[in-house]
Amino acid sequence: MHISKFTGEEAFLLLKKYNKDPFHIRHALTLEGCMRYFAKEYAPEEEEYWAQCGLLHDIDFELYPEEHCKKAPELLRDAGAGDDMIHTICSHGFGICSDIEPVEELEKILFAADELTGLIWSCSLMRPSRSVMDMELKSVKKKFKDKKFAAGCSRETIQIGADRLGWTLDELIEKTILAMRSCEASVNSFMDTYSPA
Repeated sequence: MHISKFTGEEAFLLLKKYNKDPFHIRHALTLEGCMRYFAKEYAPEEEEYWAQCGLLHDIDFELYPEEHCKKAPELLRDAGAGDDMIHTICSHGFGICSDIEPVEELEKILFAADELTGLIWSCSLMRPSRSVMDMELKSVKKKFKDKKFAAGCSRETIQIGADRLGWTLDELIEKTILAMRSCEASVNSFMDTYSPA
């Protein structure tokens, strides 16, 4: 069983120490909310831990993009994170910037959801509502097939993530839409008043 060594506030302050850009903060908060949603189904007793792995997964990306998943262990360890959290966070970059394979359910979901939340969020910005609340699977699937749309979101990584979980691509997309719906209001509310200072 994984136990977080941080309070929620400590984890967020750690994120803010290395991340200021609103885009990165929004992405981190979205992953935090999504991982909390998935934890409720797969590991309710570890909900806070899963959420914090989501929140901190890109801790080194803004300041050290060329060392993504390589600088993270140092930053996390200095703050008091355990080896299990460091392992989980670094596994989300498997095959891209890390050789740590996502094996646990938590790691596989984080790996799969990371790229996919970016694609779904980009899709939501194209809608009149600018929201995932009325997002449908078919809309995401259409954009998934258009490689020029949100080109930075790796379709290959998303598919590998679904395969590792033993889910179909449709299942992964549907579950992730629901996960994003669960936290959209709170993320938007926070970002409305967010200041990088």
